[in-house]
Amino acid sequence: MKSTKYILFSLALATGVISCEPEFKDELSNASYSAGTADFSRYVAVGNSLTSGYMDGAMYRTGQSYSFPNLLAKQFALVGGGEFTQPSYADDVNNVGGIIANGNVIQSPKMIINLKAGGPQVINATPTVTLAPQAKAFNNMGVPGAKSFHLVAPGYGNPAGLPAAANPYFVRMATTPNTTVLADAVSLNPTFFTNWIGSNDVLSYALSGGAGVVRSAAETDPTTWGANDITSTTVFAGAYAAIMDALTANGAKGVVATIPNVTSIPYFTTVPFNPLTATALGQGNPEVGEATINTLNALFVGLNQGLESAQQAKRFTTFSTAAGNPVLIVDETLPDMSAVITAVISQTPYAALAPQLGTLLGKARHATASDLLVLTASSVIGTEQGSLPAPFNAFGVTVPLTDQFVLTPDEQANITTATTSFNQTIRQIAGAKDIPVADMNAIMQQLSTNGIVYSGIKYNANYFSTATVGIVLFSLDGVHPNARGYAFVANEVMKVIEKHYGAKLPEYVPNTFPGATILPTN
Repeated sequence: MKSTKYILFSLALATGVISCEPEFKDELSNASYSAGTADFSRYVAVGNSLTSGYMDGAMYRTGQSYSFPNLLAKQFALVGGGEFTQPSYADDVNNVGGIIANGNVIQSPKMIINLKAGGPQVINATPTVTLAPQAKAFNNMGVPGAKSFHLVAPGYGNPAGLPAAANPYFVRMATTPNTTVLADAVSLNPTFFTNWIGSNDVLSYALSGGAGVVRSAAETDPTTWGANDITSTTVFAGAYAAIMDALTANGAKGVVATIPNVTSIPYFTTVPFNPLTATALGQGNPEVGEATINTLNALFVGLNQGLESAQQAKRFTTFSTAAGNPVLIVDETLPDMSAVITAVISQTPYAALAPQLGTLLGKARHATASDLLVLTASSVIGTEQGSLPAPFNAFGVTVPLTDQFVLTPDEQANITTATTSFNQTIRQIAGAKDIPVADMNAIMQQLSTNGIVYSGIKYNANYFSTATVGIVLFSLDGVHPNARGYAFVANEVMKVIEKHYGAKLPEYVPNTFPGATILPTN
């Protein structure tokens, strides 16, 4: 069966997404703008990809220009803000992003909408951005991929540490091989800062489908951890305190931001748990799909009876010919029932395949509405997997989706627990220093549930689609904002600045910023 596509795009997008000059909610000539008690003369931003301007799965030249710190700096400039610098992407001559080193692409270029194929793809282009060191501290010290403890880790910008112990983006920036992100940031002697770090301390675990380890408070050596592990609360608190101590050491003021719960972003909310309709299973022919459903139901009923005989709960759903049906997934928390399943299938016409199917389905179950499928699952569901013959070779139908494509309720609970703990730490440390908090977690929750209105337009946290042209705030990677999303972030930060410091700054109108790049072909 061909890959099932859940996200459809039409040619109408070509007229729905256009680049245009950003507009402001208020006129820039309004003399009432002020800095209040804030001093924006030397503004520095620290953080990760959300601070750097990363979008569409890459750092690229024009994308970076819409980073929320750069947008903030433009408004700060109206009320005494000084020069704001970002790492140079002048070598991104084709504006596709990515990084190439020694002839190898080590960071992929950006994603685009391919009208001919009808959906998002990585652009067919070779990066021109290299690791050539710029050896300079920039006002925007957002480093894609950075976790909290990376900002205080010497050698994070040392090319000799690539790929495991260093970060290619910081390699391009670091003033010396052994400096830290934080040291370079404070070398600019900031009078004002934003600090939005911590998302990757949870996000990498989520993106891996929960394949990492939840590190306990007693574990304090990140050099021994895996890339997908959730940071221990002890390490997070220590790193965050060190960052805030350094940023405020000279009396600088600023704003910090909480960590959004990653399960509210479109990467985890776009693909439904039950996309298997009769039409999809029949590759466009519902009659063929209904015959497949009858075959599958005979198998699932028998498997459930075998599990019940073994004092286990049912794991398989009886498919409907009139509605969507759930995908099959691996749930590692389940007892391995390979022997029971093998015995059941041995009594069916598929007896010759019983040992293989028993191993394959030993920890399998059908997904429920409580499971979250990752965005990349949309491109693999229904594809042929393994050596078994049809119909036992369809990924997500008879071959269970593997761990990296699903966040189970237990894994979501791990994410929520860590996010809540990290956000409590952020609030406590910031509160002790009288630094206000932009609650991006609460804002994301509102976006994903009821939406947020700016200038009469209601924005939401959905993934890009025909229906959301002009109001979608996320880029094609489903994790990072697009240009209008970063304008939205800048507005939310300015609200906090105005409330806490008595400033008056002009808001952006998000929907005047560009959306995805659309190409007729790729």
